[in-house]
Amino acid sequence: MKTKNTFINSALPRLNGALGKAGLSLVSLAAFIAIGLLPFYAGDEYIIRLGVSCLMYGALAMGFDLSAGFIDVANWGYAALMGLSGYVSALLYANFGLSPWLGLFAGALSATLLGLGIALLTLKMDGLFTALLAWFVGIILMSVVTALPGITRGVLGLSVEPLFDTPWSTPYYYVIFVICLATFITLRIVVKSHFGLAFRALGQDMEAAKYSGVNPVKYRTINFLISCFIAGLCGAFYAHFVGILTPSVMATRNTVQILVIAYIGGRGSIWGPLMAAFIILPVFESLNSMLELKYIIYGIMLIFVMIYYPGGLSSLIDWIKGWFAAKLKDKRTAGRS
Repeated sequence: MKTKNTFINSALPRLNGALGKAGLSLVSLAAFIAIGLLPFYAGDEYIIRLGVSCLMYGALAMGFDLSAGFIDVANWGYAALMGLSGYVSALLYANFGLSPWLGLFAGALSATLLGLGIALLTLKMDGLFTALLAWFVGIILMSVVTALPGITRGVLGLSVEPLFDTPWSTPYYYVIFVICLATFITLRIVVKSHFGLAFRALGQDMEAAKYSGVNPVKYRTINFLISCFIAGLCGAFYAHFVGILTPSVMATRNTVQILVIAYIGGRGSIWGPLMAAFIILPVFESLNSMLELKYIIYGIMLIFVMIYYPGGLSSLIDWIKGWFAAKLKDKRTAGRS
């Protein structure tokens, strides 16, 4: 028994360390395995479609958190970047026959390029200027899409080619699962690298970070572009999953939904927003019949978290883990004495 315990105590840390290099942990690996198996035990198309939404908004919230939680830049045009990517992918197929699979990356690239323009214009200044310009750009994009019915069909809605020739959601579930998993792993690796150290330093005190040798414009731009790419990739997927696009996809309220998930999950945690998406979206899905009330509740929750518990769910989970670790340590100490 002692040999078995010794093996477990030595093997688990090594396995966790190996997973850590890949951006995972034993807990996150188990969570992703459970999420990946959802279509097998859900047994309901509605649940699978809800799972698609949770994964998509989880990935979006993680991307949003990279900027809001690390360099203190809230991208108020996040939904507009999503919508732009969706329209680019849909129009490339409609006009040039480009495969929707390639359209996913073409759309993500378009969102990244727009993000680069916003970054170059504003990231030398305070993050508030970036947030405001992104918001204004989003409003302009929404107006342009509405005003060009000959190209985008405006409020009538643009029909989008599906990724799969099937009415079922399971294939889409696994596409967004891969996107979400890749987003999680990539962001975890990035934030643990020297890039992550630079991001945190800039988010805490940009002047101090600058005097320490961190180039604010360079690292903030890299951060912002990664976030924009994630928004674009998810936006193009959304377009091909839903099958129709209207200008409302770019509305600020959709950015608010992503922001709320990110903030409730816990800024600067990456995994917190993903966890929050799987908690919040199923609850608010039941409030769809009360659309306006739903966004009022979103606002109240956001205000409550920002004032009373800015660390969000991730901070709460960390506190619980610390409490159990302290109790376990006390028990071991008492046993030795």
